[in-house]
Amino acid sequence: MRLGLRKKKLIARGVYHLFTLLFALVMIYPVVWMIMGSFKSTSEIFQNPEALLPTTFSFINYKVGWQGFAGYTFGLFFKNSFIIAGLSTLGAAISSALIGYGFARCDFKFKGFWFACMLLSMMLPFQMIMIPQYILFNKMGWVGSYLPIIVPQFFGQGFFIFLNVQFIKGIPVDLDEAARIDGCTIYTILPRIILPLIKPSLVTSAIFSFMWRWDDFLSPLIYLSDPLTYPVSYALKMFSDPTAGSDWGAMFAMATLSLLPIFIIFLTMQKYLVEGIASTGIKG
Repeated sequence: MRLGLRKKKLIARGVYHLFTLLFALVMIYPVVWMIMGSFKSTSEIFQNPEALLPTTFSFINYKVGWQGFAGYTFGLFFKNSFIIAGLSTLGAAISSALIGYGFARCDFKFKGFWFACMLLSMMLPFQMIMIPQYILFNKMGWVGSYLPIIVPQFFGQGFFIFLNVQFIKGIPVDLDEAARIDGCTIYTILPRIILPLIKPSLVTSAIFSFMWRWDDFLSPLIYLSDPLTYPVSYALKMFSDPTAGSDWGAMFAMATLSLLPIFIIFLTMQKYLVEGIASTGIKG
């Protein structure tokens, strides 16, 4: 009886893993196809698109693609992306932790109302506030610079605030009271007690913020006009020219390189990402 039950469990587990593997292959195939396409010529990509592996592996696309366009190399575009994503991530993580601490531990008037407004801000699509924001930043003289992209991140992001609030609420209030007995104030409890305990939440916020800013295409399209300021996401678009021939091999090569920072961050920070999301879900 036990052997039959164990056999059924093994079969069910095997079927589950098989379907999971097949689903993963379907999801990852376009990425693998793009990576393999970076070693093909443009003619080979379109002559035999169903073939995954190239006839001969060539790294010429990486050399050509890195040269960029109009005298601007992809080294410049990668540097711009790291500046935008790095500063935005720093601002979003710190400000969201501060605001989340205020919602979770401080009492003030209309707290529930402001928290509801914060939640509503998460539900507004960017297209609704895109034009008002552009008019505001244009009047401030920020259009053409990184300021419209980076500065708003220093005023908190709804998802990260909610993430930190849920995580901080799971920390016993007794720790705050013990810290007050030792002479801490509401301002010193945050750096000494709360921040070390919400490290998974902070790292999770930082990972998501970096990924979103690194992949962001619409904001640079709206606010940046000088190729010297283009990030990688916008520079890749320059390889696609509807009026002339596009070097798709070079574009695939640079797109493949653009995935490396995200892949490395996810690979090295996966532990904190899973812990932050799982712990927040349990404690919330």
